[in-house]
Amino acid sequence: MGNIIGGLQSFLQQGGPVLIPIAIVIFAMWTFILERIAYYLIAHKPMKNRLKAEWDARTDRSSWRALAIRDEMISQVKERTISNVALIKTLVALAPLLGLLGTVTGMIDVFDVLAYSGSSSARLMAGGVFRATIPTMAGMMAALSGLYFSTVLPRWSARETARFADDLVVDRGAY
Repeated sequence: MGNIIGGLQSFLQQGGPVLIPIAIVIFAMWTFILERIAYYLIAHKPMKNRLKAEWDARTDRSSWRALAIRDEMISQVKERTISNVALIKTLVALAPLLGLLGTVTGMIDVFDVLAYSGSSSARLMAGGVFRATIPTMAGMMAALSGLYFSTVLPRWSARETARFADDLVVDRGAY
């Protein structure tokens, strides 16, 4: 455990202060992703069953009012399944930008050191460039880790909403 913390501290020192916002973005992104997964595993089916039972208990399932209630139920399912997905997509897009910011600020530091030292030492420059690219790597890894869920979660939402709409049977003669 001490090696992990020591390695993390070393990584943060090498990458500079931009790694802290990237770590916060990663934490927030994965919190929202895990919340969405927990929703589908725990809360989605009971809510869907409750709304379906309400629909099935109705005697009128063909009037204009009944269809409006049906649309409202479908909207509830859609709203709950798509919740936080836009935020996850934003965090996935933000992570590489923060990494790029870290690289740019790191390169500025490298050029400052080169300007003050007055030398064009390749060794000095390579060390600075190495340090400047760490935030880009961290930002890209953060984005790649969340990219799958930023594309899958909207599909899950659309699929679950469509399935729920199919489950709410409208009586004949409604259309």
